[in-house]
Amino acid sequence: SPKAAGLLSGYPLGAAIALFFYGLEVSPEFASKSAVYTMIGLVASQAFVYCYYQTSVYLKKFNIFCSSMISVAGYFLVIWLTHFIKLNHVVAVVIPVISIFLFSYLFREIDNMEIQKRLGLSYRLLFLRAIFAGSIILVITGAAKWVNSTWAGLLSAFPITLFPLMLIIHFTYGKKYVHTIIRNFPMGLGSLITYSLTVSIVYPVCGVYLGTFVSFTMATAYLLIYYFITAKLKGSRKAKLTNLLRPLRLRS
Repeated sequence: SPKAAGLLSGYPLGAAIALFFYGLEVSPEFASKSAVYTMIGLVASQAFVYCYYQTSVYLKKFNIFCSSMISVAGYFLVIWLTHFIKLNHVVAVVIPVISIFLFSYLFREIDNMEIQKRLGLSYRLLFLRAIFAGSIILVITGAAKWVNSTWAGLLSAFPITLFPLMLIIHFTYGKKYVHTIIRNFPMGLGSLITYSLTVSIVYPVCGVYLGTFVSFTMATAYLLIYYFITAKLKGSRKAKLTNLLRPLRLRS
């Protein structure tokens, strides 16, 4: 569903690939320093989807093109502003966590839409997504050799896999389903914060391969914990509603 897609879009896919190649092609220490700025770059990722949402709501013509251009511009504006911040691990975690709650509040009125008539995922769409995401990764990892770890980390936070997904969903099903993805995207970013924080700690100690495995394990654990907590809260709300309605049912 678009709701699940939004949550899973926060899973470290594109950023993980970028950080992996930073460590492989430059050094684990470079990737470790970049990962700290990847976390702060998640503010820009959320600004990206916010700009896409606002633009797609109000524009009637050239909706997909204009939403894409404005959201990309918004992303680069935010990372330019955040690159001035001097970070440590605490600040790098606190700022994106605050931004997650802020953007979740801004997206609170978006409806969770379910796709009723699903279209098959063709090889052509898979190929286009792969080419699009792969091209961005090549540009970002190639740029790491020319920029410092600050900019490398900020660039790795670009929504590499989310962006093509949004475009395909928008083109195939319509913008309201993209909005559902956007609504649930911020809460899924906890896994990417967890991943980046783990990379920044374990890459210099464990190396790229073992460090990547440990980081993915931690990110997956976050998503599982989040899923079970939200499922339990949802079950608790349903139980309370049932108890409130029981006297009315007995009377009727």
